[in-house]
Amino acid sequence: MEVINTQVAIIGSGPSGLLLGQLLAKQGISNVIIERSSADHVLSRIRAGILEQGFVDLIREAGCNTRMDAEGHTHEGFQISVNGKGSRIDLKALTNGKVVTCYGQTEITRDLMDARQAAGLPTYYNALVSEIIDANSTAPSVHFEQDGQRYEVNCDFIAGCDGFHGVSRPTIPNHIRKEYERVYPFGWLGLLSDTPPVDDELIYCKHPRGFALASQRSATRSRYYLQVPLTDKVEEWSDERFWDELKKRLPEDASQRLQTGPSIEKSIAPLRSFVCEPMQYGRLFLVGDAAHIVPPTGAKGLNLAASDVATLYQVLTRVYKHNDIDCIEQYSDICLRRVWHGERFSWWMTNMLHDFGELNVNSTDGAIFNKLMGSELDYFLNTPAGKITIAEQYIGLPYESLKE
Repeated sequence: MEVINTQVAIIGSGPSGLLLGQLLAKQGISNVIIERSSADHVLSRIRAGILEQGFVDLIREAGCNTRMDAEGHTHEGFQISVNGKGSRIDLKALTNGKVVTCYGQTEITRDLMDARQAAGLPTYYNALVSEIIDANSTAPSVHFEQDGQRYEVNCDFIAGCDGFHGVSRPTIPNHIRKEYERVYPFGWLGLLSDTPPVDDELIYCKHPRGFALASQRSATRSRYYLQVPLTDKVEEWSDERFWDELKKRLPEDASQRLQTGPSIEKSIAPLRSFVCEPMQYGRLFLVGDAAHIVPPTGAKGLNLAASDVATLYQVLTRVYKHNDIDCIEQYSDICLRRVWHGERFSWWMTNMLHDFGELNVNSTDGAIFNKLMGSELDYFLNTPAGKITIAEQYIGLPYESLKE
């Protein structure tokens, strides 16, 4: 078995693992990334693209912002359409100038990969982690195998950025770990196309036929979603059928502007709310999807992962720069406060904008639930206080600092 010594072992090379590695390297903190998939597979994942200001600032601090600054699109607001009638949430006006940035997760990942490679930082792709050893000790280790060769990474700390199905979360003993989950009774059918976005800003649509979202990745690449039953299969949805259904759910003016084209990628994603507590076990820290998943309605998944990175970056920097080992105990509490805010907002947006039909929701009849959510949406879109509430939560809470 080959032995690797480093200060921080990072499991997972998604944007959170790569960003953490780059930030730590800037502080002179050595780190190794271990990824079970190939680099090409990591880059093939089609995910979110709306970035809160805190995430943008982290990318800049990591020195990986050149393309983001050149190609990212600032969004000063977004639209919520209810049965064809649109209401704009003016983020900039309602939050004293705060905005979000549209820049695809794939592009963030590519930028971070390129920066890591240019810096010569070690990354092991196609590497299967078999176990995490002695996480609750001062000398944890990670065992993995790559191309038939077995490795042991000896380190001070482990960042579990390996997603919902990774090895990190199950390493926390069952009697310590508590998990909360809600699975929604529908999914999102997503289509990516090289067509101009239907609008400069996102359009969220509540419609009797189901929810729809008109999103984007760039000025020439669009991402659209339709609420569909969990029983639907991607093969049942031709491009033509998708575009026809989207036109029916969009506001009429947007439907008339819609430019269609061949799909680059098409998939159905189930929706769930999930949180694991605590997010830390000894010197193992859970980051991003390893600890929490949100329905994408609130654009919080990637941003919550970034806030975890920001907190862990603070913790590890203080440990190595100021020898403050006690500060590691703050990680889970700080992260979970923001996570639950994000979970609540995403749950709330999902409830208000989707059609639950006659399904039971929290033991409440679906028909009355839909009426109540319609009234909820009416209030928040038609009062100044309601719009401010949506805007403030959409742009995200400021990152919390460690206590001295």
